[in-house]
Amino acid sequence: MFTLIKTVGVPEVFKREFLPFAAAFLIAEFFYKFHSFALECAAFLLTWWLCSFIQSRTSGARPEA
Repeated sequence: MFTLIKTVGVPEVFKREFLPFAAAFLIAEFFYKFHSFALECAAFLLTWWLCSFIQSRTSGARPEA
């Protein structure tokens, strides 16, 4: 995350990751009840990655080469 923020800046990271973060946060809040902070945190991060991956594939944005 540090490298991403340093490379593209905070406003761009906010624009790219706000929706995947919000979706992952809501999914984790409502559905993940593992009674373990570590498991819930890991599941949240995996969900955030998955939401971000789906957004990148469906938005049509291509990474710069």
